[in-house]
Amino acid sequence: MDAIFQLISQIGKLVISVIEMSGYFGIAFLMALESTMAPLPSELVMPFAGFLAAEGRLNLWLVILFSGAGSIGGSLISYYIGRFGGNPLVRRVGKYVLLDEEDLEMTERWFSKRGEITIFISRFIPVVRHFISIPAGIAKMSVGRFILYTFIGATLWNASLAYAGYLLRENWEALHHYMRPVSIIVFFLLIIAAAWFFYKHIAKKLIVKHPS
Repeated sequence: MDAIFQLISQIGKLVISVIEMSGYFGIAFLMALESTMAPLPSELVMPFAGFLAAEGRLNLWLVILFSGAGSIGGSLISYYIGRFGGNPLVRRVGKYVLLDEEDLEMTERWFSKRGEITIFISRFIPVVRHFISIPAGIAKMSVGRFILYTFIGATLWNASLAYAGYLLRENWEALHHYMRPVSIIVFFLLIIAAAWFFYKHIAKKLIVKHPS
């Protein structure tokens, strides 16, 4: 657990350093990283940006705008990885990780029916928002609709975190202390998500193919 605390502390220091040196562009860069599956929770980025806005060093509206732009940029990278690399990759090497055409078809059906609401809601859910863009790309969701719902969801989420930092200006340390366990929860959710993926796509199929 101490190692996790230290890791999160180091990430927090990196976030502070990048924002202090690069301002709005640093915020956009960090939020883009979060949306490309990097283990960099927005819960660490946006409250500090809001705190700097309360201090008069940044403009709150520009903080929100640049964070939304960064979220879209990073999400589009993941989206196009899924769109142009997802299907061919699964068809070529999917059998080695026990992913098949059925998985692709299920993804495409889901996004054809619930794509917009899935993208919107996922922006508020830790871990899910890191990965959701790739299946959207695999399902070839409309780029325009993907950008629209990503921007709306990401902007609302980023704004809420930034505004929390803005309101708690004098209590930044208290907010930072609160976000620390949140970041730990996100870290463990990433582990759980990886374990779930392994069970659903690998272990479960191995059991079916090789019953005892």
